Amino acid sequence: MDQRPMDHRDLDASVAEMLRVLGPHTTADWTVPAGTLTWSCRETASHVAHDLLAYACQLTARPDDAYLPLDLTVRPSASLAQVLQTVVACGGLLSAALATAEPQARAWHWGPTDPTGFAAMGVAETLVHTHDITSGLGLAWEPPADAAAAALSRLFPDAPSTAERSAGPGQLLLWCTGRTALPGLPRRTSWTWRAAVEGAEG
Repeated sequence: MDQRPMDHRDLDASVAEMLRVLGPHTTADWTVPAGTLTWSCRETASHVAHDLLAYACQLTARPDDAYLPLDLTVRPSASLAQVLQTVVACGGLLSAALATAEPQARAWHWGPTDPTGFAAMGVAETLVHTHDITSGLGLAWEPPADAAAAALSRLFPDAPSTAERSAGPGQLLLWCTGRTALPGLPRRTSWTWRAAVEGAEG
């Protein structure tokens, strides 16, 4: 059965999963590094909010040659619960942009990217960085299989199959984004995903 194109529903589910997993742990020490990143857990959560907002702005304004010249600043005084609320708010903005964008819409992300690409990037950013944060906090968690499989299909078309590597979609998404090694595959030190639509005009 063909998989439906990724859309706002996938993003909503991923943001809800991030909140479900991390929400109960806002009394933990989020100044520790997030997994293998140099960012702290708090900085990583703020980064997720920034990227979701940036994707929403791209899809709304539809620039064809660069990212818009804006950044999200989460105030240092914000509590961890407020940082997560900011992620939810930015996720809601991207979700609304995705829900109202026509399929032929294109906006820049290293090339002309369609709404399914922005949905997939939003899902991947949310899930992968949730894993970074849970790793930093010592929590056992990996991206849900269905969401990871959809993101892999859209962003990493050349990824090895799960059967080939005896790994679930969550583990394969983490390998594709340089977070882990797999049997016969060392951890990646560089990677990129393909969000732009080949042959499309901006």
